[in-house]
Amino acid sequence: MASNLPLLLVPGLLCNESLWSHQIRFLDDIADVTVVDTLQDDTLSGMVARALKTAPDRFALGGLSMGGYAMFEFLRQAPDRIDRLAFLDTSARADTPERTVMRRDLLALAEQGKFNGISPRLLPTFLHPDRMADEALTQAVMAMAAAVGRDAFIRQQKAIMARPDNLPLLPAIRVPTLVICGRQDRATPLEMSAEMAAGIAGARLCIVEECGHLASMERPHAVTALMRDWLLRD
Repeated sequence: MASNLPLLLVPGLLCNESLWSHQIRFLDDIADVTVVDTLQDDTLSGMVARALKTAPDRFALGGLSMGGYAMFEFLRQAPDRIDRLAFLDTSARADTPERTVMRRDLLALAEQGKFNGISPRLLPTFLHPDRMADEALTQAVMAMAAAVGRDAFIRQQKAIMARPDNLPLLPAIRVPTLVICGRQDRATPLEMSAEMAAGIAGARLCIVEECGHLASMERPHAVTALMRDWLLRD
């Protein structure tokens, strides 16, 4: 019997392994999952270099939002070690000036000791409007953000703001690639995922209906099913 494929999953901003709880549980029969530590470094290159020190020689790679930004850094540092890619609710573009201003405003709040006010402010951007009344989901997202904490949030924002434009990397990707996006993702709108899928030869774009930015938590069954298919394809 063939051994399971190693799978590295990279969380997004203010996220940890809880972002991938459903996938970790229900893909464990076909994948050996490791969640990448994104809490210690203030650059994407640092996060990736740390992960590669203990990563298997070859692995599948998935990431959501900031995790997708980090995936491009994996492609820079270790392209030959990547078996396949799954980009969730992310973008290949650098931040716009307007988005950078928003991030700096949030950084200022955190540095002024107002970190606890950031998660409620971001929830409407992270979740589909209809899911805002789902107390179990909203509490899980808030608890995850609290566990990440102020200092890691500051490091993550700095890493995100410094990322380059990754559009030039798309044509060089030659591994099986899945691009997933929530139809109502406000943080990284669907057109950004469509742009990525169009730029990667053979990529599959899968749209999750009635879903916002945190697809792996909002619609876990759909995302896990899509990722299972991706992992099992030759």
